[in-house]
Amino acid sequence: MRIDDIVKAVRDGRIRITDHADEEAHADHLSYDEIFFSVLQGEIIEEYPTDKPYPSCLIYGESFTGEPIHTVWAYDERTGWAVLVTVYRPDPGRWIDWRVRVKR
Repeated sequence: MRIDDIVKAVRDGRIRITDHADEEAHADHLSYDEIFFSVLQGEIIEEYPTDKPYPSCLIYGESFTGEPIHTVWAYDERTGWAVLVTVYRPDPGRWIDWRVRVKR
């Protein structure tokens, strides 16, 4: 999976948002503009190639004010649509530099 594919889908408006992602965005007080902005300059930090129905990935990006945001996106290569699976503000106790999970 390439971040360029997800960025293009976001820019072109080919996005689906799961109910879960919508609930999490509201719970963490994140606007969709802020979420999409974080992806446009973000980076893939984990890949989940066996996820169904489409492979997915975890993207680290930053809000307008530089706060970390994690988003999980699935991508349908056949249609070029991206699905926002979930979004959250990462817990600093669980991440190193917002990119690497703390080993437990």
